Amino acid sequence: MIKFNIIGKPIALKRHRVARNGRMYDPSYKDKKNTWLQIARYKPKYPLAGDIMVKVIFTMPRPKHHYRTGKFKDILKDGMPDRHSITPDLDNLVKFLLDTIQGKNRIICDDSQVCMLQAEKIYGRKGETEVIIEELS
Repeated sequence: MIKFNIIGKPIALKRHRVARNGRMYDPSYKDKKNTWLQIARYKPKYPLAGDIMVKVIFTMPRPKHHYRTGKFKDILKDGMPDRHSITPDLDNLVKFLLDTIQGKNRIICDDSQVCMLQAEKIYGRKGETEVIIEELS
């Protein structure tokens, strides 16, 4: 089992673009590189090659309007949601994460190995992503 947290607001995968010269490029390349730098120390000696289960909790920072004002500015207003149901889409957040951890010398060989996936978006004080990766027997 590999467990790690990624500090910072969760990032969604951006679609590949075509430059004016006709070449394809990945606008998420720098974000993937920066995210990999945070999680590289959790990399196993060899990438996991079997069936994989991934559990992910994306904690999105709450917007300012969820909080009261004045001296109670750190207290939530009544009726504020716990689940994050606006953009970015959950599937794009998961795609970004799986693209970051797959490949040669990474955590998993290919994201097609993922047989079981549990993902959720919630609100919290600050942005963070909690990830658990298990190899199924």
